[in-house]
Amino acid sequence: MKRPGLLTLIFTAIVAGALIGLVAPAWLSRLFATFNGIFSQFLGFMIPMIIIGFVTPAIADIGVRAGKLLVVTALLAYGATLLAGIISYGTASLTFPSLIEGFARSGVTGEHPETVPYFGVDIPPLMTVMTALVAAFMLGLGSAFLKGTALRKVFDEFRDIVEMTIRTAIIPLLPLYIFGIFLCMSAQGEVGMIVGCFAKIIGIIFLLHIFLLLMQYVIAALVARKNPFRMLWTMMPAYFTALGTQSSAATIPVTLRQTVAMGVREDIAGFVIPLCATIHLSGSTLKIVACALALMIMHGQPHDMGLFIHFIAMLGITMIAAPGIPGGAIMASIGLLQSILGFDEQEIALMIALYIAMDSFGTACNVTGDGAIAAIVNRLFPVEIVNKS
Repeated sequence: MKRPGLLTLIFTAIVAGALIGLVAPAWLSRLFATFNGIFSQFLGFMIPMIIIGFVTPAIADIGVRAGKLLVVTALLAYGATLLAGIISYGTASLTFPSLIEGFARSGVTGEHPETVPYFGVDIPPLMTVMTALVAAFMLGLGSAFLKGTALRKVFDEFRDIVEMTIRTAIIPLLPLYIFGIFLCMSAQGEVGMIVGCFAKIIGIIFLLHIFLLLMQYVIAALVARKNPFRMLWTMMPAYFTALGTQSSAATIPVTLRQTVAMGVREDIAGFVIPLCATIHLSGSTLKIVACALALMIMHGQPHDMGLFIHFIAMLGITMIAAPGIPGGAIMASIGLLQSILGFDEQEIALMIALYIAMDSFGTACNVTGDGAIAAIVNRLFPVEIVNKS
């Protein structure tokens, strides 16, 4: 039998946790609270490792391959990510309060006792998130500048170790972790507030994805002097392929074919599309920003624009090196959610659940937007410039 996908497991964990929590004995809630505490500590320990393991090789690779074409493509991908985050914050800050406040007022009544774990295990990280980011940039740029191979091989192998840990230890345990979070919330009478908000938030984020794609292709059409709707329609096979695969990398052949069909030269498409499958995650950024803002409004936390501009700017850098696995982008962003927005264990688990629930739509938005970036690069770089760079 085919093994259930991560989305199916997460959805099952949410429903089962919410229902079982209503009737679960105190010992079961405390057992899962203990597991959640230990798993959360392990996640916190892994965050700097993820940053060092993925950002360092990515920066080194960009430095080694430095050229006009690469730099312009990377800047366009980063700009698209920033734009997506700002649009997400602006729209969510206007629409979410009216949707969430009613749930927030009725969600937590204080009638249920807090679930206390049996014991805790402290696993302090080796460094802070900002220290890891600065170290990753220093090591990545230094490795590229020195053009050595020994240090790059070390970080390539370290990246493989981190990715293996995510694949074999973190991702398989995520459904159990989210089950425990929803079980404890249900036992404490909080789950009604969360589940009640989920559907409306997901609906708005889906509409935001559509708006973002339209905006990206209008901008690309102005630069490329083409019809934006015809361009977007040509890219639809890539969009629906990404919905099914939930992987930018697996969709590259279809994205590449449709980008060429849209009128982009094969040499430009062959360079931009595989690169953007790794560094362009505007759809993922849109989701993360909207979900983070929703949870902050829900819990009455401050969410001013300056705070989120800082978060979005750092998130755009982190997304460049997000591991190419299901939920990889949210794994890479956990450190920023904790260090900049002050998220706790429960909010991180809710972010993971919300993100993975919409993973296929975010991936489809990322992939389809790659075609818009390729169209702009195609216009900016004539054949003779491409050959020189």
